[in-house]
Amino acid sequence: MKHTFQLPDDHFHDECGVFGIFGRIEAAKLAYLGLYALQHRGQESAGIASTDGATLHVHKGMGLVQEIFNPEAMLRLQGAAAIGHTRYSTAGDTSMMNAQPVVIDCNKGKLAVAHNGNLTNAGELRRKLEHRGSIFQTTSDTEVIVHLVARSNARHLTGALVDALNQVEGAYSLLVLTQNELYALRDPRGFRPLNLGRLDGNWVVASETCAFDLIDAEYVREIEPGEMVKITGNEISSIHFAPEKPHQYCIFEHVYFSRPDSIIFGRQVNESRERLGRLLAREHPVSADVVVPVPDSGVPAAVGYAAESGIAFRMGLIRNHYVGRTFIEPEQSIRDFGVRLKLNTVRRMIEGQRVILVDDSIVRGTTSRKIVRMVRDAGAAEVHVRISCPPTISPCFYGVDTPTRNELIAANHSVEEIRQFLEADSLGYLSLASLREAVEDNEGKFCTSCYTGSYPTELVQLEVEAHRGS
Repeated sequence: MKHTFQLPDDHFHDECGVFGIFGRIEAAKLAYLGLYALQHRGQESAGIASTDGATLHVHKGMGLVQEIFNPEAMLRLQGAAAIGHTRYSTAGDTSMMNAQPVVIDCNKGKLAVAHNGNLTNAGELRRKLEHRGSIFQTTSDTEVIVHLVARSNARHLTGALVDALNQVEGAYSLLVLTQNELYALRDPRGFRPLNLGRLDGNWVVASETCAFDLIDAEYVREIEPGEMVKITGNEISSIHFAPEKPHQYCIFEHVYFSRPDSIIFGRQVNESRERLGRLLAREHPVSADVVVPVPDSGVPAAVGYAAESGIAFRMGLIRNHYVGRTFIEPEQSIRDFGVRLKLNTVRRMIEGQRVILVDDSIVRGTTSRKIVRMVRDAGAAEVHVRISCPPTISPCFYGVDTPTRNELIAANHSVEEIRQFLEADSLGYLSLASLREAVEDNEGKFCTSCYTGSYPTELVQLEVEAHRGS
């Protein structure tokens, strides 16, 4: 019997990505390309819903975008408007029933909904809705929004969306497609990104601007926190549907999640990451011969570290981008098999060198330890680990899949204890002050809960306590 060997995974998981376009022939094909650009935000499932003005068509499945949308499926996605979603589960099970967009036919009409984020009061709302007779088909918190919309007394969808979203708490960047309209909405704190663009006079919406680049669309602006944008034909209207709240942009979008070529929260991501590396070099200098990134996410910070320190930048680790599951389970003698499938050292660049290893974060520490071992096995004289963000001590409840507090190595160990576990010669994390400086957060507009344990929303503390006890 063949057994699937799941590779070890010790990174934070990207949340979800959404894309929408209105008024464009073959909209579904453009949505497909948009999702392709956003694949890094979720690799579990993907889906597209389109409208031809008379009905909604939908196709979704488990796996990668290119695996789900074959030519036959694309032919069925007719119409000049479409929304798409690529998912990694942060709330709800990993299963086909939770793939999005969610499509329903209710008293407000036929709707398709795509959601990036996480509702911190979804459990409470779900219990209330079930008590009133609602029957849920999925375990995703996105369906809570759908039920609230359907139960609203508002006559029109715009009012029903306002009613529904003023009852939820947490993070959401939301796309809603009807037979002849597209809505784009962002929570009042703006946790997750959502951007507005133009393609030859037609409006497009995406989690990241890299999706605009692929289809030659022009980036126009962010959709503001608490804003609802309604697109009908070439017309666009906007209202602020919720009371204003302090902004809490996810700072980890600039540390790790977003693609470096995207503009997120009004800033170029690559610029932020190189700045992280420069500040890291100032805070944690060390005498060494080469700066080596952990690819791919550690590359921009390593470039910045090398530029600031004057130490040579070298791609001493090479990443295999074509790794998924394998049906071969190795012998015990093949040490660190999973990491070796993903990464390989370039011995000529490392042997005899004092190496500064730059990465974006440490979660449990197990993968980082294996990478340090690999670099030592390649003949490094010294290995100094540098991390371009502060120690992660708390889980995220706003659309990022993170381990419990008990599993986060920095929540339970000192920096020196972590260094010893990694078997590194030294370990340095970027300070929170420098992280804020790198993204020019002079007004406290970024959420840093994962580094501080202080959360900006109500009710979430109940979940924090639950995680502490797990």
